[in-house]
Amino acid sequence: MGQLQGKVALVTGAAGGFGEGIARLFAAEGAKVLIADLDAARAQQVAASIGASAASIGCDVSKGEQVQAAVQACVQAFGAPDIVVNNAGTTHRNQPLLEVDEATFDRVFAVNVKSIFHMTRAVVPLMRERKGGAIINIGSTAGIRPRPGLTWYNASKGAVNLVSKSMAAELGPDNIRVNAICPVMGATGLIEQFLGVPDTPENRAKIVAGIPLGRMSTPQDVAQAALWLASDAAQFITGVELPVDGGRTI
Repeated sequence: MGQLQGKVALVTGAAGGFGEGIARLFAAEGAKVLIADLDAARAQQVAASIGASAASIGCDVSKGEQVQAAVQACVQAFGAPDIVVNNAGTTHRNQPLLEVDEATFDRVFAVNVKSIFHMTRAVVPLMRERKGGAIINIGSTAGIRPRPGLTWYNASKGAVNLVSKSMAAELGPDNIRVNAICPVMGATGLIEQFLGVPDTPENRAKIVAGIPLGRMSTPQDVAQAALWLASDAAQFITGVELPVDGGRTI
């Protein structure tokens, strides 16, 4: 029997990268999973490849009504979510902070931070009714040990990391656990923007040089951490910022 047998999970940004890895592992461990992603066609493909235990919906997580619709789609397909993973995220290109325009700044904060506001409003009432739940926010090592070039992205992830702890403190009496996973850079769709230079072995090597375990993160690394935090094995764990970073933030 899987570690999430009988559980219902909603994962945002799950049409690729970390989110897809999380959705696939959760389903393999017995959960029913709703995949929400801006790329509705790709989300549908991922759900179809998982099978009957997955469904999908197109969702712009920066829009409150679309987040509400995603939660309702989850309820209709599988029931109220026991687990929510706020994984959808974006960044600005690695560049001097004065070169990032206001529209880009607003988009980064809308997708990375305001999305959690929307999801919290949509899902916490359902979790309170059920007297429990697990929320996992995908933060970043960028919100723990920031580096030049990604200042406004770093700030958004600092907000994600902190709001996770504040939510944990406030929602603890409702038996709702909230934790943040903080991955180091992985070879996902955002890698060239994070690097700010072409994705070449040489440029990747500069990043890897700062990671004691000698490689970037993978969707499987992040998914395994999310599985533990979502499972009953972590029933007394809340409010943690868990670096999945090969030692990057030491």
